[in-house]
Amino acid sequence: MKLLSPAISRLARLRSWQIEQWVQHPVAVQREVLQHLVTSAQYTEFGRKYNFSKLFSIKEFKKAVPLHEYDDLKPYIHRIMNGEENILWNTPINWFAKSSGTTSDKSKFIPVSEESLQDCHYKGAKDVLTMYYNFNPDSDLLTGKGLVIGGSHTINQVNEDVHYGDLSAVLLQNSPFWGNWIRIPELNIALLDEWEDKIEKLAQGTIHENVTSISGVPTWTTVLIKRILEITGKSTLAEVWPSLELYIHGGVSFTPYREQMAKLIGKDINYLDMYNASEGFFAAQENPHEDGMLLFFDHGIFMEFMPVEEYGKPQPETIGLQDVETGQNYALVINTNGGLWRYLLGDTIQFTSLHPYRIKVSGRLKHFINAFGEEVIVDNSDRAISMASEKTGAVVNDYTAAPVYFSEHSNGAHEWLIEFEKEPDNMESFMYELDKALQSINSDYEAKRHKDIALGLPRVTSLPKGLFVEWLRSKGKLGGQHKVPRLSNDRKHVEEILAMYGERRTLNAER
Repeated sequence: MKLLSPAISRLARLRSWQIEQWVQHPVAVQREVLQHLVTSAQYTEFGRKYNFSKLFSIKEFKKAVPLHEYDDLKPYIHRIMNGEENILWNTPINWFAKSSGTTSDKSKFIPVSEESLQDCHYKGAKDVLTMYYNFNPDSDLLTGKGLVIGGSHTINQVNEDVHYGDLSAVLLQNSPFWGNWIRIPELNIALLDEWEDKIEKLAQGTIHENVTSISGVPTWTTVLIKRILEITGKSTLAEVWPSLELYIHGGVSFTPYREQMAKLIGKDINYLDMYNASEGFFAAQENPHEDGMLLFFDHGIFMEFMPVEEYGKPQPETIGLQDVETGQNYALVINTNGGLWRYLLGDTIQFTSLHPYRIKVSGRLKHFINAFGEEVIVDNSDRAISMASEKTGAVVNDYTAAPVYFSEHSNGAHEWLIEFEKEPDNMESFMYELDKALQSINSDYEAKRHKDIALGLPRVTSLPKGLFVEWLRSKGKLGGQHKVPRLSNDRKHVEEILAMYGERRTLNAER
């Protein structure tokens, strides 16, 4: 390990000039990426259908190929899973990433080609390492091991050649041999499907390792850290792993978790935000002092940006990098070297910088509250929760929110179900601060709150610890990348959780 780490460190630093090329020339690089994609796929069934061999500009490509959601591409994907080749991409596709997405009962199977593995996911990981060393030249990151808290690593076999699993499983099964030297847990633990058992074995199996970095979704990382502290009797993670220097997070906003995580770790470390999904590795934070993640332009993905107000139109318009603006919500549309064409990813992003192009994930196209014209997105709610917590001394583990509709006796409101690590001393003060924060962040919400005409004060219910986990388990969505939806424009999730809460209270009362 000690001999290997300096060598990998030097290789990582040598990539800097390559990164600089696509950072400095993003539009030209993206044009080349699209040309390569179209040329590669011109003789596939999809390429023939849309005359890829005659498309020589971005404008022609967008005019010829319609936008697709998963259901539009699903017939092609099922045929590939059944062994057909040359359908969406010109090389064999033997792996599919089963996308957990939200708590929807429907699974998506995202094609993962050899090109998307090597030129997107693994290349992105190498570039993250390079960017980290650029800002931390004296880092000892690779003198220890990286703890990766992935999802369910079970690999399922469709036929002799085709397999599927969640993204972390696919990446583990195809990673280079040296990856096992610098990563924990061991495969026999990583491959466990039962999440609660996995947390226990992760904790027991890592406390004696020299862990220098952790990667994982904040919710499950927090659960693991607390279990490690219980086992070891230590007060902070720094006492267990004194060389810990980096936490890589993604999947949900880190804002509501930052304060709690800092207390659990117990020393100053580096934090890095990353945007790596089943469909591709899109961005990562290259500068810890800047807001937002650097978009990756030379990783086998051509990107388009759809203003969110275009969603649902018969012929929605997308724009290119040269036309985007900071602070606006765009839905990400991608074309990939795994065979996704003008694919509406479902995430919404905002640009935080245009020189270079940095983004933050602001939410999901279908995760928002707009029952009264307030247009509240996940980025708004995460920030408001953080601000209210800071004002009232609360610490929030997780939350979800939905509208309360008008009735003949009352106007509308937002109902928040919150699982607190530490409850505020005064819940009414928390509601007031939450409301005030949302008004300061979102002018549409502020207008609807004016004199309580459309919206009343938010309603907050404090849930017992573990209820969200119980709900996720009931949906068969416990662990890994599965997460409670932050916002819903209907009350389906909220009503299910409230019903479960009511049942628990009834049982407790009967005991």
